Amino acid sequence: MVPFGSVMLVSAVLFVKGLVGVLIRRSALVILMSIELMLNAANLAFVGAARHAGTMDGQIFAFFVMTVAASEAAVGLAIIIAMFRRRRTTDVDQVNLLKW
Repeated sequence: MVPFGSVMLVSAVLFVKGLVGVLIRRSALVILMSIELMLNAANLAFVGAARHAGTMDGQIFAFFVMTVAASEAAVGLAIIIAMFRRRRTTDVDQVNLLKW
């Protein structure tokens, strides 16, 4: 059995790594993957806390987060594809969506 503190530490490290990826990277695709990493870190924290408490609530929350992450990935990829077709780049600094 993995200690609760270790699970929370790994979750925090993954979340911070995703946050740094969102703040530093320029590619829209890498930003989307970093957001997915942050959501997976939240899932790990939910499941770890539920296992520590002895309930199934964390798994239920993780399931809902996974459905939101799947829909976010589908919509995000569609927006990135439309942005690439229009501007021929996925660099978020070069794309100004207010000036179509």
